[in-house]
Amino acid sequence: MDTTLTPPLVFVSSDNVISGWSEGAQRLLGWSRDDVVGQPLSTIFDELGFFIGSTGPQDLDAEKVPSPDGGSVWALRGNGRQLLEEQLELTFANADVIGAWDWDIAADRVVADTRFAQVFGVDPERAREGLPLAHFAAGIHPDDRARVTREIEVAVAGGPAFNSEYRILRSDGSLSHVLARGRLVQAKGHRPARFPGVLFDVTARRLAESDAHANRQRYRSLFEMLPDGFCVIKMIWDADGVPVDYEFLEVNSAFEKHTGITSAIGKRVRRDVAADHEQYWFDIYGKVARTGEPVSFENSAEALGRWYQVQAFPIDGLGSEHVAVLFSDVTDRRRTEVALKASEAEFRTLSQSMLNHVWTARPDGQLDWFNDRVLAFSGKSAGELAGNGWASIVHPDDLETAAAAWSAAVAGNEVYQTEFRIRRADGRYRWHLVRAVPVRGECGEMRRWVGTNTDIDHAKKNEAALADLNATLEERIAERSEQLLLSQKALQQSQKMETIGKLTGGVAHDFNNLLQVVAGNLQLLSRDVSGNERAASRVDNALAGVARGAKLASQLLAFGRRQALEPKVINVGRFVKGMDDLLRRSIGEGVDIEVIVAGGLWNTLADPTQVENALLNLAINARDAMDGAGKLTIEVGNAFLDDHYAATHPDVSAGQYVILAVSDTGSGMPPGILEQVFEPFFSTKPEGKGTGLGLSMVYGFAKQSNGHVKIYSEVGHGTTVKLYLPREIAEEARETVVHAAGPAVGGTETVLVVEDDDDVRDTVVETLSDLGYRVLTARDAQSGLSVVESGIAIDVLFTDVVMPGTLKSPEMAKLAKARLPNLVVLFTSGYTENSIVHGGKLDHGVELLSKPYTREALDRRIRHLLANSRQAMQRERDAATNAPAPAEERLPLKLLLVEDDFLIRMNTAEVLRDLGHDVIEAGTAAQAISAAEATSIDILLTDIGLPDMQGGDLAVAVREIRPGIGIVFATGETSMPPGADPSAVLLVKPYNERSLKRAIDSASVRETDAARS
Repeated sequence: MDTTLTPPLVFVSSDNVISGWSEGAQRLLGWSRDDVVGQPLSTIFDELGFFIGSTGPQDLDAEKVPSPDGGSVWALRGNGRQLLEEQLELTFANADVIGAWDWDIAADRVVADTRFAQVFGVDPERAREGLPLAHFAAGIHPDDRARVTREIEVAVAGGPAFNSEYRILRSDGSLSHVLARGRLVQAKGHRPARFPGVLFDVTARRLAESDAHANRQRYRSLFEMLPDGFCVIKMIWDADGVPVDYEFLEVNSAFEKHTGITSAIGKRVRRDVAADHEQYWFDIYGKVARTGEPVSFENSAEALGRWYQVQAFPIDGLGSEHVAVLFSDVTDRRRTEVALKASEAEFRTLSQSMLNHVWTARPDGQLDWFNDRVLAFSGKSAGELAGNGWASIVHPDDLETAAAAWSAAVAGNEVYQTEFRIRRADGRYRWHLVRAVPVRGECGEMRRWVGTNTDIDHAKKNEAALADLNATLEERIAERSEQLLLSQKALQQSQKMETIGKLTGGVAHDFNNLLQVVAGNLQLLSRDVSGNERAASRVDNALAGVARGAKLASQLLAFGRRQALEPKVINVGRFVKGMDDLLRRSIGEGVDIEVIVAGGLWNTLADPTQVENALLNLAINARDAMDGAGKLTIEVGNAFLDDHYAATHPDVSAGQYVILAVSDTGSGMPPGILEQVFEPFFSTKPEGKGTGLGLSMVYGFAKQSNGHVKIYSEVGHGTTVKLYLPREIAEEARETVVHAAGPAVGGTETVLVVEDDDDVRDTVVETLSDLGYRVLTARDAQSGLSVVESGIAIDVLFTDVVMPGTLKSPEMAKLAKARLPNLVVLFTSGYTENSIVHGGKLDHGVELLSKPYTREALDRRIRHLLANSRQAMQRERDAATNAPAPAEERLPLKLLLVEDDFLIRMNTAEVLRDLGHDVIEAGTAAQAISAAEATSIDILLTDIGLPDMQGGDLAVAVREIRPGIGIVFATGETSMPPGADPSAVLLVKPYNERSLKRAIDSASVRETDAARS
C-alpha cells in the first residue's frame, strides 16, 4: 500500500525503456503505471533536462543509481526540498521577535507589550499595567509548563540566563513554537529584582526542520528498500599508491544477506573479514575511484565462497576515495549453470547409447541437436536438419499436420505427440511415433525440448490391414457404442447426483432429529445420575457418540454437494476463509460472493501465499468479466482425475487433488479465446486495463506445484476456472470429539417451541422447563402463528426450519416479528447452516442452532439473543431521549484508533478522516498508551482482541491517562468486554460508514454529558 512517504522511483532498462513505475512517481508526475511502462524514457524526460508530467514540464531533482541488469533506478524529488532547507536557514537567521516582558519578581507583576500579551491570550491593556506571572504561564502548553517553570526558577536563583523553547496554545486553537530569552537583574545585596526578556516565534523553523528531516529519511529509505546489497567503501592505498584494502562506511539492510558479514560498518575486508581476499577486487574499485568511471562485472569471491554480480560507481566527485557498490549474490545461479553443463554432457552420452532417435530443440521450437541414430537413418548432417531443416525428411502428405501440431505445442508449452512418415537415407519412408516434452527449470521457465522418434512402421501396416477388413462394421459399432456410452454416462450422472442430493439431505435431516432426541434425553439423564460416576461416564460416552454422528451427517451433506473425500501440509480452505474481507474490498460491493468449503478437505503441499495470490487474481478477473456486478462463487474441495482424463490431458497425472474453483456470471468467452487465455500477456481486457499475466501466473503456479488448471466458459453464461493441487498424505493428530460444556443458567422468559417431530418437541419442552423457562408448543407453522396472534406474551420463538403445511417457518417468523417487534427468533435444523443459506430458505441475518445441540448450547444461545435484544432496545431508547447533536457541532474530534489488523485499521482511518476527524493509529495497546500520554484525545476506538492486551483493559488504562474520553469497542463479539464502562459504545464488526459514524457520534455525546456532570 502506497503512502505519502513512498519514494518516487522510475526503473529504466538498459535500452532506456521504462520498466517500472512506483506509486510515488505517479503521485509526483501524474502518469499511471499503465501510461508509461514500456515507453522510452524520452516520453517523460526531455533533452532540456525537464521531466514531463501529466500537466506539463516540471523542474525536478533526480538521483540515478545503476541496477544489476544494466539499467538504472531514478529517484525523483521536487525542488521543494531545497526550498525547505533554504527556508530553514532563513528562519534560523531571521527569527521574528513577537514580544517583550519585564517581570517585577518581588511584586510578581509582569509588564508586557501588546504582541506579547496577544500571544498568551491576555488583555493588552491589563498586560501594560502588569499582571501576575501565572496569567501568562497559563498559555503555555500543559506538557511544557512544568519544565518552563523550573527553568525560570533556576534563572531567578542565580543560574544561567533564561533561554527556553516551548509551545503556546493560542486562543484560536493553533499551536506555536516560541523561544524565550531573559536575564535576572539583581538589586543591592544580590537580591533578585527584575526579570526582563524577549520572545521569538520559531514555529517556521521547527516546521522546516521537520520537513527537511522527512525528506532526508525518504531518500535514505530508497537504498534500504533495495533487495540487492549496497555499500559505500573507502579505498586504502599503500605507499606506492596500490589499492590494498577498503573500509565499509555505509551498508543497507540487504548487505548482510548477500555477504554474510555482520556489523560491517568500520570493518576492513583484508584486516577484519578475509585476509586472502583476491587482489582484482581492490584493483577494480581502485580504478573506479581514480578514473571516476563506473564498471559492471560478475566475478567470484573465493575468500567468501560466493559469486557476485556487481556495479561500482564513484561518489563525492572525481579523486574521492569513496566508491558506491551495488551487488547481488549469484552463487546459486552459477552453481546451477555448472551443474547444467554436467547434466548436458550426461544427457548426450545417454542419448547416444539409445537405439531410438533422440533430438533436442530450443524453447522457440528450433531443433539444435540430434543423436547419431537420427543422422544415420536420414543420411543428413546435423547442420542440414537444424532449425526447420527437419521438415525436409517428413513425408509431404504429413508435413502440414506435423508442423501445425509442433507449432501448437511450442505455443502452449505442452507435450508434443504425433505420428508421421520419415524418409530413410535410401529414399523409403517409415512411420514413426514422434514425442517431445518441454523441460522446465526450477522456477517453471522453459529451457528446451527433448524429443524421440520411435519406429512404428510394422504396427501401422498391421493396423491398416485390420482396418481394411473391419472398416464398415467397426465404424458402425464404434459410432453406436460412443453414442450409447455418452447417453449412459449423462443419465447415470444426472440420476446419481439427484439421488445422492435427496438421500443425503433427507437422511441428514431425519438423522439429526433422531440425534437431537437422543442428545436431549441423555443430558436430562445426566442430571438424574449425578453422583453416580460410572453412569455419568456412560452418559458422557453416549454424548460423544452423538457428536460423532452429527459430524457424520455433516459429511454426508458435504458429499451431496460433490465436495467429499478425505483430509490434510496446508489447508486451502482456511486461507480462503481468511481472505473474505480482502476479497470483498478488492472486487467491490456490486459483486455478491458465495464461498463453499467442503468438509473433510484434504491437505496439499503448496505455498499458501501463492494460493492466496492465485485466488485474488481469479477473483479480480471474474469481477472484470462481470463489469463489477454479478455473483462470484468460490469452491474448495477434493477431486480425483482418472486415467481417461489424464489420457486426454497429457500434462496431468491421474490421482487425487484439492480443487479451488472460481465461477462468475460474466459474459463468458468463445472457444477461440479459451485456447489462448493462459498465454503470457494475452488479455481480453481493454488496453491499459490489465497485463494479461493473471491467468498465466495461476497456470505457472499450478504447474510448479505439480497441479493442473482447467477453464470452462460459455458465451453469455459465465466462466469457471478450476485449480487442482495434488493431495498430500501426512500424519496428523486425531481430533477428539467432545460435546459442548459449560453451565446453563436458565431463565423465566416465555418460549414458543414449534416442532413437527413429537419426540424432538417433547425433549425440547422438558429441557427448557427444567431450565426454568415457561414453554408453549405448536406442531406446525400455522399453529405457531395462531399462538402468537392469541395475544399471549412471548419472548422467544424457537422453530424448526422444515415444517409441514403451506405456511413455512421463515414466513411464520416474519409475521410473528411484525406483531411482536421485540420477539427473539431462533431457528433449528438438521441441515448445516451453509446448506440452508444456499437453499435460500432463510433471510439474511437469521440465527440458527444446528441439530443435534446440547442443553447448554440451547440455553447459551437463548440468553445471548435475549441480551442482544435488550441492548438494542436500550440503544433505541437512548437515541430517542438523547439524540446526538449534529456532527458538525462536534467536529473535528481527535480519535485514537487501535486495531492490530493493518487492512482494517487503514480503511477505518480513511473513513474517519473523510468524516473530518483527526486520527491517531496504533497497532498494539503499548503504542496506544504511548500516544495517549503524548497528546490529548477525545475518543478511543479499539478492538477487544489485541496482541498484547485486551481492549477492555486498554480502555481502563487510557481513561486513567485521559479521564472523560469516549470509548468505542469495535469487535466481532456481540457483547461488551467484562467490566466495561457503562458509557462505552459497542460497534459490531463488520461495520460500514453509517454504523461507524453513529458509534462515534454516540460516544461523543456521552463524553460531553460526562464532562457536564
